[in-house]
Amino acid sequence: MKIRLLTGLTLVLLTATRCSDYLEHLPDQRAELNTPEKVAELLASAYPRANYITFLEALSDNAEDKALTTSELINSAPWQFNDVPSRNEDTPDFYWQAAYAAIAASNQALETINSASDQTQYRASKGEALVTRAYAHFMLVTLFSRVYNPVTAATDPGIPYVTEPEKVVTQKYERKTVAYVYEQIEKDLEEGIPLLDNESYKEGAGRYHFTTTAAHGFATRFYLFKMDYTKVVEHANLAFPSGNILPSLRPINSEAYRAMEPLVKLAEYTKADKPSNLLLVEAPSLWARSLRGYRYGFNFNLLSKVVWNQNVTSGLWGYMFYGNEASLFTPKFREHFVKMDPNAEIGTPYNMIPLLTAEEVLFNRAEANARLGNYDATLKDLNDFASTRIIVNDTDEPYYDPARHTVTRARVLRFYNTTDIEAALIATVLDFKRVEFLFEGQRWFDIIRHRLQVVHVPYSRDNILTLGPNDPRRVLQIPQEAQSSGIELNPR
Repeated sequence: MKIRLLTGLTLVLLTATRCSDYLEHLPDQRAELNTPEKVAELLASAYPRANYITFLEALSDNAEDKALTTSELINSAPWQFNDVPSRNEDTPDFYWQAAYAAIAASNQALETINSASDQTQYRASKGEALVTRAYAHFMLVTLFSRVYNPVTAATDPGIPYVTEPEKVVTQKYERKTVAYVYEQIEKDLEEGIPLLDNESYKEGAGRYHFTTTAAHGFATRFYLFKMDYTKVVEHANLAFPSGNILPSLRPINSEAYRAMEPLVKLAEYTKADKPSNLLLVEAPSLWARSLRGYRYGFNFNLLSKVVWNQNVTSGLWGYMFYGNEASLFTPKFREHFVKMDPNAEIGTPYNMIPLLTAEEVLFNRAEANARLGNYDATLKDLNDFASTRIIVNDTDEPYYDPARHTVTRARVLRFYNTTDIEAALIATVLDFKRVEFLFEGQRWFDIIRHRLQVVHVPYSRDNILTLGPNDPRRVLQIPQEAQSSGIELNPR
């Protein structure tokens, strides 16, 4: 990994050795950014090359104390609901830096496009630049500000929404408000999505860029946070014009998938040719090699409670887990280690991170339809998902049986012991999502959206840690270095 120090908000620009040379010499060679091809190449760097999974899994209720003799700060600090005093990969500070570096690339592309004499040649790149700028800002406001609340968004501090390349050594920025940030995200999305062209990307590169499917998929997440449920459904159906997401779901319970060796599954999960992966990014990260060995993580107690426990279908989850109490995992991530040179023993570990998946779009639509009173539509999505995940048992009937497993209104009401069908369906969505996105960090997004309490119990059972719905530590701390740009820190 090559690191170039920038100023102000854009603290570091992370570029892999495969990136274009002009990226490694910004701003000295900006004059060379003068063709549609070069702008398109620049936009490969407009996606945050950082992994949020490590600290979000540790923050969530997907992590328990495994009582290992050693612990890593990037895992232990978030589990203890403390700020992470590190700028290394897999930390909040690293993600902040990478996100603003991505935004800088988007803004540089847009400046070039807007000054071009013939902007029609840049139409698709302008769309990608706007959507990537919206995505990076959305992730920042989601992690470093209070979750969107229509009652308080107009006063809750946001994050700087940067729309121009930096021109001075220390640029000053305002956080403004969460409402303002959301307005800017929506503006960029609405302008950018119609400009996208899937054919503009090089063959085989589409899953690393915002295609129309990925962009509409991101829009479902944004509008779910914004509580605009009609638009969630609208964008889900635009992502999959037939409305049928089922063919794009991973066949987790299929005989072929279950028969794969763990190492094969590690490679399969984040492959670009899998229809479930809508947007992927390669990020420097130790997650793949360390997730099994972290002291605070997934263990047999959670496996029993979250996965093996009874669920609304009455069947078993078809996911397969490996390891022991100290190293439990389900295969999702494989490390790609890049040596500094062919003879070196040191280098940078990379992980392929699924930023958007077909499964998430399905869940977003299911929850939105439940909010809108479209209960049959929610049940359809839940049953489509269950058909690719549920089995009768692990021995003589390892398959889905609709006669036994179909989710119905009566079943969800009975399972969750309620007469509120909307609440029961949303509980089903959240339970399904929790299992599906284990080891992917997505659980945290539901925790903050639904104001769920998180309780972390040390192995000694002393000093039990509770993160309540209004605890300021639910908002990640802004990096200390950002203060030089006039950005106030979050309360603690």
